[in-house]
Amino acid sequence: MIEIESLWTKETKAPRFKALEGDVKTDVLIIGGGISGILCAYSFTQAGVDCVLLEAERICGKTTKNTTAKITALHGAIYNGIIKRYGLDTARLYYEANQRAIEKYKHMCKSIDCDLEERAAYVYSRSDKRKIEDEAEALLRIGCKAEVSHNTELPFDVAGAVRIDGQAQFDPLKFLYAVAGGLHVYENTRVIEVRDNIAVTDKGRVSAKRIIVATHFPFINKHGAYFLKLYQHRSYVLALKNTKRINGMYVDENEKGLSFRQSGDLLLLGGGSHRTGKSGGSYNELYAFAKEYYPNAKEVCRWATQDCMSLDNIPYIGLYSKATPSLYVASGFNKWGMTSAMLASDILCDMILGKKNEAEEVFSPQRSILHPKLLINSAESALGLITPTVPRCPHLGCALKYNKAEHSWDCPCHGSRFSEDGRLIDNPATEDKKAMHLKKK
Repeated sequence: MIEIESLWTKETKAPRFKALEGDVKTDVLIIGGGISGILCAYSFTQAGVDCVLLEAERICGKTTKNTTAKITALHGAIYNGIIKRYGLDTARLYYEANQRAIEKYKHMCKSIDCDLEERAAYVYSRSDKRKIEDEAEALLRIGCKAEVSHNTELPFDVAGAVRIDGQAQFDPLKFLYAVAGGLHVYENTRVIEVRDNIAVTDKGRVSAKRIIVATHFPFINKHGAYFLKLYQHRSYVLALKNTKRINGMYVDENEKGLSFRQSGDLLLLGGGSHRTGKSGGSYNELYAFAKEYYPNAKEVCRWATQDCMSLDNIPYIGLYSKATPSLYVASGFNKWGMTSAMLASDILCDMILGKKNEAEEVFSPQRSILHPKLLINSAESALGLITPTVPRCPHLGCALKYNKAEHSWDCPCHGSRFSEDGRLIDNPATEDKKAMHLKKK
């Protein structure tokens, strides 16, 4: 059987950092050692600010290691919707912030061997030509040199595709392990509670003037209402050899569609997505597609990932809430964590250093949450709470659902996941589900 392990972890050895022992003080504390936390720590270190990063397990050990690592500002067909909801200026600032993130990656990767390759990015549709044309027009209106293409490298016909040149792809772990080497990091140090300007861990306390929560899903429930503003999505990836080479990076405008990118001689085929705790195509959808379109392909590895989705396709980056002036957050990257994490590090660094960042308001967590997805999130939470079954999630008490594809127990309300023996896999829960005594369904 093919082992469930991402391509990046197969090829790159992780560094090790010691656990916290006792109490420490710092100017900026960053909670979470994924790409967002590491890039924030890098930005502050480069600015000469004393900072500490805490990771509950190993750095890059969750969503970051399971990315397909596309570095692009083309985040699906979202720009037309942003213009309609927020206006041209907001869409332009969103695009420009992501473009600056891409350029920063290119600059940093000149001195880091991480297989960075410049590529064109495409958003395609198999049936909706008008949506593609509208998205291309929206991009042109905000100053992006986008174009519509009807001929792609994909193994099926498309109604159209939006193309942007000058985007990139890389090996994320080679990059991040190199960046982390110069940072003040503690691994295997879980934050249990944040009180004022103190983070209480299982091994000591960290006092900080400013604290950034970069834990994928924000875990402090009493502020910010992130349990209403976010939900989580799972998606799946096959790394295949013996397929026709694809030079561009492709994603379907439909969230149920497929993603494509090349890594060396391997095709990374992504899809099968569904809301965490709900049923979906998972690996079976990818296997069926590969059998039809790549009959000679051989699977090298496979993996799944989980992403935090915001209500309006824009991440939450900034003050955690109006009531917490020294607490900040970076979350809701909507499956586009590469550029979102980089721009988050710039925005948060500027905010804490008292500098004006023109994109700050675009990503503010305090923007309106009145959006149709809010009703869906509220309904899912209510359903999870009233469902009279066990086991239940220790986060907010929702009923867990068994995930047959991955042999885990998943929360459809907020996306926490647990192994069959109760070990915590994904947050926002912060502890194992003790004494679950779970059986396969």
